[in-house]
Amino acid sequence: MSSGGNQEETPESAEKQRSPEEWQAHARSLCLRWLGARSHTRVELREKLARKGIPEHISESVLDRLTAVSLIDDAEFAETWVRSRHTHAGRGRRALAVELRRKGVDDAHVDQALSTITDDAERSRAYALAAQRLERANTINWSDRAEQERATRKLIGMLSRRGYAPGLAYSVVKQVIAERSGADIELPDPEATSSDF
Repeated sequence: MSSGGNQEETPESAEKQRSPEEWQAHARSLCLRWLGARSHTRVELREKLARKGIPEHISESVLDRLTAVSLIDDAEFAETWVRSRHTHAGRGRRALAVELRRKGVDDAHVDQALSTITDDAERSRAYALAAQRLERANTINWSDRAEQERATRKLIGMLSRRGYAPGLAYSVVKQVIAERSGADIELPDPEATSSDF
């Protein structure tokens, strides 16, 4: 018996022997499984298929078909992502734009999705986050200038990391601290504090 007859077929050799129809079915099956778990952008699916070794022309064909039947919809994905991440994770517009672009959503869809967040809604969410954080840090001595500045920098930094613009973060933190501390304190310049983060 020849040694070639005893060799098992490797996954790589099996993959190379697939017909175009088998590649299509395999790629479609993978996409449907991934889409069943959560929504994905077209770029995310393309990258996942590439990692699985699916030929590019097969991937594009499958992705075109899934887009045609609305199983892939980057505009809808962006709107859902923005709504969820803004509401539940407290992300600001800037952070959401970065997240969506990393997922391959084009600028037009990003802008459209971000337009659903009003200025008032963003300010309200930033206020809630700052108030919540300040509530947990209720041991701050507001008469101590160094402690005031440290608390201010931490709050502004927290909001900035979540994607809120420096001016908005500064304004919200100033309001929250004034309301919570009962003191009219002088806050550091937002330009000076934003460089610390």
